[in-house]
Amino acid sequence: MAVEEAPVSGRNALNMRSAVREILETIILTLLIFLAVRAVVQNFKVEGASMEPTLHTGQYLLVNKLVYFSMDMSEISKALPAFNLQNKQTFFLFHPPEKGDIVVFRYPKDPSRDFIKRVIAVPGETVEIRNGKILVNGEESQEPYTAERPNYPYGPEKVPPDNFFVLGDNRNNSSDSHIWGMVPRNNIVGKAWISYWPVSDLGFVSNFSLASDGR
Repeated sequence: MAVEEAPVSGRNALNMRSAVREILETIILTLLIFLAVRAVVQNFKVEGASMEPTLHTGQYLLVNKLVYFSMDMSEISKALPAFNLQNKQTFFLFHPPEKGDIVVFRYPKDPSRDFIKRVIAVPGETVEIRNGKILVNGEESQEPYTAERPNYPYGPEKVPPDNFFVLGDNRNNSSDSHIWGMVPRNNIVGKAWISYWPVSDLGFVSNFSLASDGR
């Protein structure tokens, strides 16, 4: 029994449609991967000397945006009234910003600009700078990453809820919380994670735990 073959032009059209479909699928998959990665990490270029000697101007970093991911439980309660979440506060998937973390955030005075500083005090803590010492809840913070002590006074000031007190490691050459105030939690983009350029600085960023024994 003879089988009639499809015309050559028909086969070419089918092959063309298949090739176009594969290209579109590849483009869509690439876009989805890009968006997923972008939601988790973001690149950042250090500008200025405010974080010396830890970070240097021109250094490129990857910022971990996922580590501080949070959910407002009051908003979830509105959407799911069957669950009693009224007494719950913000839920963090991993943990909130902690003392010693180097964070990238939107500058409160101009959210179009990104700054990078170190968290010194968290909500509810009292911070004071006196005689070249950083005092948090009356206890001096041990900071081996700074080149010099601050030559200015500050406070005492209690950090309000959902806010953080941040300073540059280059204490006397940094525009930070001692000048313009606290950083709202919603302004924080993420935690400095990996330095990838220049190659000589390749490695994890020097975050440093400042949590006291009482926390």
